[in-house]
Amino acid sequence: MSTEISNLQPQRVWHYFAEICNVPRPSKKEGKIVKYLLDFAAMHKLEVMTDDVDNVLIRKPATKGRENAHPVILQSHIDMVCEKNNDIVHDWDNDPIVPWVDGEWLRAKGTTLGADDGIGMAVQLALLDATDIEHGPVECLFTVDEETGLTGAFALKKGFLKGRILLNLDSEDEGQLFIGCAGGKDTVATFKHQKHTTPAGHCGFRLSVSGLKGGHSGDDINKGRGNAVKVITRFLWNGAREYGLKLNYIKAGNLRNAIAREAYAIIALPEEQKDHFINFCDKLTRDITAEFKVNDSGLTISITPAALPANVIDSTAQHELLLALCACPHGVISMTPDMPGLVETSTNLASVKMKGSHEDEASDDDIRTMGDDEIRIATSQRSSLESGKKDVVDMVDSVFMLAGARTAHNDGYPGWSPNTKSQILEITRKSYKKLFGNDPEVLVIHAGLECGLIGEKYPGMDMISYGPTLRGVHSPDECINIPTVQRFWDLTLEILKSV
Repeated sequence: MSTEISNLQPQRVWHYFAEICNVPRPSKKEGKIVKYLLDFAAMHKLEVMTDDVDNVLIRKPATKGRENAHPVILQSHIDMVCEKNNDIVHDWDNDPIVPWVDGEWLRAKGTTLGADDGIGMAVQLALLDATDIEHGPVECLFTVDEETGLTGAFALKKGFLKGRILLNLDSEDEGQLFIGCAGGKDTVATFKHQKHTTPAGHCGFRLSVSGLKGGHSGDDINKGRGNAVKVITRFLWNGAREYGLKLNYIKAGNLRNAIAREAYAIIALPEEQKDHFINFCDKLTRDITAEFKVNDSGLTISITPAALPANVIDSTAQHELLLALCACPHGVISMTPDMPGLVETSTNLASVKMKGSHEDEASDDDIRTMGDDEIRIATSQRSSLESGKKDVVDMVDSVFMLAGARTAHNDGYPGWSPNTKSQILEITRKSYKKLFGNDPEVLVIHAGLECGLIGEKYPGMDMISYGPTLRGVHSPDECINIPTVQRFWDLTLEILKSV
């Protein structure tokens, strides 16, 4: 364990967080972390179960005198968002996360930290390991693939869990208790294209967008941050209309639940238009950086000479693609009228991907599975209203269908309706005030939580979600506030003592 992390408190929690950082756990590739959990349970002689999708459930008996307490389920997800800066070499299937202490914050070196939801896992493991903590019967549920499909929560079967009280350890603001969340659905559009030989008299350029904050497509969608897909589209759309730009390749954004941070395109320009286009790019760059000078001041846009590509996509496909990217909405669609400041409905234009770069194909599973003639656009929609979710999905669907794309959707996931009369809410609220002297906020979150699906599988489950303070999740800026982890741990123990 890193010397820096070993000195942090609570020591037992940080010990397990450091161990988790050493185990690769991309979404849909959780085999190594599942084995770690099974080995942990065997070493501690704890009852352990897995199901058909490799959700892991570890049970620990009550401490002496607490045998008649209600069983409590503590739940986290074991996968993590795998995002890195372009200048970082990282093999997500094999390399560990490298955390470092930055004052009161813990960060990772150029990658996501995985505190979402590694810190929830660490609290569960620290509790399961402890011999000096008072609690009733405990079930620790570790679900798979929360970040890209909620696969684990979808696959839960009746009878797997015994408890009827659930603490979801996957929230990101200490001092806030969440009792509801938005539902969501993904819309994926696919364009077909043909490759044509690049005309004579053209020169090659690389257009790049970097330095944006990105972030969580639910929690951060209302913060006015730039979207790299939208930014690069402004250059490509105008370049094609005014300067004869031809597109060879585009890679923009990455994951559906993250706001796009980086993008680049390889283009061909008529020789006689290159100076005009560069002047246009200089002016548009100044305009866009001025637009984001407050909310996303790190934005960098560059256009640099590159080898002339041998081919470009056909003009019809290029026109339809850029029409759709221009028209596709991104951001907040509506706010919740009776809860000021809470987003009701939103959509995230997450990524544009195609084959053509061996470097990108080597590091991106999505690109490897695409056809040579495909361009794929991924988006995600969220709403606290089922009707609002359907409406925004239809809106995005229509944009791509009008442009000639084929669209597809995942099954989506339900929201979690708040219960202000919840008993675990009252216990948690009282525990928080007892420990810290003030009342916590009680909120509904615009992000998706597994509680909606768990509540659907187990009607009557009494649930609450809370956690320490995280920032920049789903991006390489992800960090966790170290002092709030102690409060997170203390609150969990007080809740268990009070149930």
